[in-house]
Amino acid sequence: MRDAPQALMLFAAGFGTRMGALTQAQPKPMIEVAGRPLIDHALDLAAPLRLPRVVANLHYRPEPLAAHLSPKGVALSIEAPDILETGGGLRHALPLLGAGPVFTLNTDAVWHGENPLQSLLDAWDPARMDALLMCIPKAQAMGHKGQGDFILAPDGRAARGAGLIYGGAQIIKTDLLAEVSETAFSLNVLWDRMLRDGRLFGMAYGGTWCDVGHPQGIKDAEAMIGYRA
Repeated sequence: MRDAPQALMLFAAGFGTRMGALTQAQPKPMIEVAGRPLIDHALDLAAPLRLPRVVANLHYRPEPLAAHLSPKGVALSIEAPDILETGGGLRHALPLLGAGPVFTLNTDAVWHGENPLQSLLDAWDPARMDALLMCIPKAQAMGHKGQGDFILAPDGRAARGAGLIYGGAQIIKTDLLAEVSETAFSLNVLWDRMLRDGRLFGMAYGGTWCDVGHPQGIKDAEAMIGYRA
């Protein structure tokens, strides 16, 4: 498919403050879950798609993460001196990602079941969509106590509201990034524009998902995937 994404952006620049002492000496994506760095669980999702380009943004304590990712062929987008948030970080990485829509994936969650990136690709319709978000039914989300982020219409068109939880995986077109004047900004800026245009879509994940943004999430994720040390 000509308009299928050919690149993946891994968001790995955050400070990991909710992890407390675990991120004093290392970035959150290097925290081990089931005996492996958290970011490797994200890379496992990308591997079957054989994408030509995988990029990670780095800011907080980047050295160990850079040393881990570079041998794996992951390109590095360093954010300095300031962190750029998701939207600014994605725009900063565009020279490495290339043109066209891209996958983006948060690196502080573990998925169990169908590959969310493959499911997004199978459902992607660029004629109707500017972004397609993978959303998690509350009963299938571990470690997340919020009210949800999006409500989906029968055709998948998204609206803001308490309902499904955004799981941190999407396909998104990057054209609108050029229209944002701020240097650091959230991808919510783009999503709001897409919502107004009726071009933000979502789909419900069929497996289970765990937020690993806090220490308890490590145990929850390991229990979810049946890991025994």
